[in-house]
Amino acid sequence: MEKLIINSYDEFAAYEGKQIGQSDWFEITQERINLFADATEDHQWIHVDTERAKRESPYKGTIAHGYLTLSLLPHLWDQIVEVRNIRMLVNYGMDKMRFGVPVPTGSKVRLTARLDTIANLRGICKAEIAFEIEVENQKKPALTGVATFLYYFQ
Repeated sequence: MEKLIINSYDEFAAYEGKQIGQSDWFEITQERINLFADATEDHQWIHVDTERAKRESPYKGTIAHGYLTLSLLPHLWDQIVEVRNIRMLVNYGMDKMRFGVPVPTGSKVRLTARLDTIANLRGICKAEIAFEIEVENQKKPALTGVATFLYYFQ
């Protein structure tokens, strides 16, 4: 799917209730998990101890932190849509966020997004994006939710 280019509130509003797009697949490596563990001080063995995870984990290996999966949202979102003519973009909040299945190390994830609602708040575009981060070859998504962004158009 081609990257969507948005130049104005009205162009964005035309997608309300519609799927916006899907990102490319993104591999979750052990190196990325370790770097995330270092950045967040979350060194739980299920994420970083590959030998112990092989022996003791029900997943037979390490898995990504749920918040690592969530933190990929801006990168994957950028592959789907480019909103131009804005002065600023603000992450406003998350709703209905649920972790569905673990993301095993070495697997690939991608984002699917739909413009749930959009509103013009005195010149500020409030966009609520329903999203799923799915794991390749898994039926259930790793993460679902609604991300709210504020776009300040010029």
